[in-house]
Amino acid sequence: MNRSRLSILIIAISVIVGGWQFGHGVYIYAKAELAQYLLAGAWEESKQTQQPVKPWPWADTWPVARLTVPNLNVDLIVLAGDSGRTLAFGPGHNFGSALPGDIGNSIISAHRDTHFEFLQNLSAGDEIIIENPQGIKKYFTVINTHVIDSRDAYIPVDYDNAALTLVTCFPFNSMTSGGPLRFVVVAVESDKYLPGLLV
Repeated sequence: MNRSRLSILIIAISVIVGGWQFGHGVYIYAKAELAQYLLAGAWEESKQTQQPVKPWPWADTWPVARLTVPNLNVDLIVLAGDSGRTLAFGPGHNFGSALPGDIGNSIISAHRDTHFEFLQNLSAGDEIIIENPQGIKKYFTVINTHVIDSRDAYIPVDYDNAALTLVTCFPFNSMTSGGPLRFVVVAVESDKYLPGLLV
């Protein structure tokens, strides 16, 4: 094979591999956005009927809460369960923790490159709003953010008040998936009439 044909072959392979990786990345973001659109419809129906509503017929999850962060323009539907299959479509609530907005610590996870990418922009004092299926809104204030090692960390679930722990993989923008590090945001319920108050 002469040198020019080899160069053309290398360029062609590079274009194919690059195109595949680009397409895969676009697919992940498109799936996440489409899922949130379908979940919004299921959320509205579940609020009207007060029954869990699956976003599509074969879904093994359903909306349990709506999470908003006003200063970052974040508006997400939180799903029941936190399996990998669920997290492909949106943030997932850990079944072993309190329901979002209830007394106790509610643990919610999502992927760092889609739904919980915004966590890196949260800081102490920021407001998070949780709405339950009954339409009741609870206001939370971020008290800290930190990185933990999932191999030896423990997140408590028994609190006397309502609290949120938002979890995603760390570091952000990493080229490799997995790893033991997690970025954690802890927020506690604040007075709904004083949404910026630290408690």
